[in-house]
Amino acid sequence: QRELDDIFGTSGLPNSIRSVASGTMPQVNVGRTPQSVEIFAFAPGLDASKIEVTLDRGVLRLAGERVQPAANGERRRFYARERTTGRFDRSLSLPDDVDPDQVTASYRDGVLQVSIGRRGATQPKRIAIQ
Repeated sequence: QRELDDIFGTSGLPNSIRSVASGTMPQVNVGRTPQSVEIFAFAPGLDASKIEVTLDRGVLRLAGERVQPAANGERRRFYARERTTGRFDRSLSLPDDVDPDQVTASYRDGVLQVSIGRRGATQPKRIAIQ
């Protein structure tokens, strides 16, 4: 499959409606619980104070920059380079029931976790049958 993708130029394109092209930074997992929407962005080696997280009209935006480590004045040559560097700006569309007043973010061990509460009115309600 990989060889056919390389021949026809589809390598690196998203493989489903909810995915993005390979190399997109940071990679994310998005899930939800009955009380919140949970976003995990995998961004090792970043300075947490330089990561910008904003939520505006149901769109979560993650922006920042991964810098190339200093070479102490020497020119570096790479034989393999799999980790991308540079600025990134990633936007994620969220469900309509997120509450922008209930957002927390933490960065630990290279993982940025953003937790956004869901509005109570949209929670499933069990209805008793009489």
